[in-house]
Amino acid sequence: MIVRRAERKDKEEWATLRNELWPDELSMHKLDIESFFDLTSVHIVEVFVLDNEEDKIVGFIELNIRSHAEGIDARGVPYIEGWFIERDYRGQGFGKKLLRQAEGWARRQGFDWLASDSDINNLASIACHNAVGFKEMARNVCFAKNLRTHQPIDNEES
Repeated sequence: MIVRRAERKDKEEWATLRNELWPDELSMHKLDIESFFDLTSVHIVEVFVLDNEEDKIVGFIELNIRSHAEGIDARGVPYIEGWFIERDYRGQGFGKKLLRQAEGWARRQGFDWLASDSDINNLASIACHNAVGFKEMARNVCFAKNLRTHQPIDNEES
């Protein structure tokens, strides 16, 4: 297994893996990937893939630079936006290999921190982050309100 920078030839397999991590429209993943290679992505600045040396991608780690991250007093923080290993390859240290590559990239860019997040119910992801040295900084509850279906609050101008 080798970890290397994502290449255009990886687009289809990378999109399929992204769709396993974030079930969505496969076409949306393909657009995100295309924007990465076109250097127009606002969400992905670097990607490393896990290549099984048989020309098959079995994992990836996507990085972005966010303006901030919870609990970190620094401007501009490398952030893991996606980190995925195919089920058959989990528990063998390959996720750690991808992470080490991401850490090296962040250090070479001059950063002192690497941040990430996980769904609060994804206990496997939380355990994985803890196992490789991440510290939990916060737990968030996110809210949304559909303004088309809810009436204004009393005494609120419409």
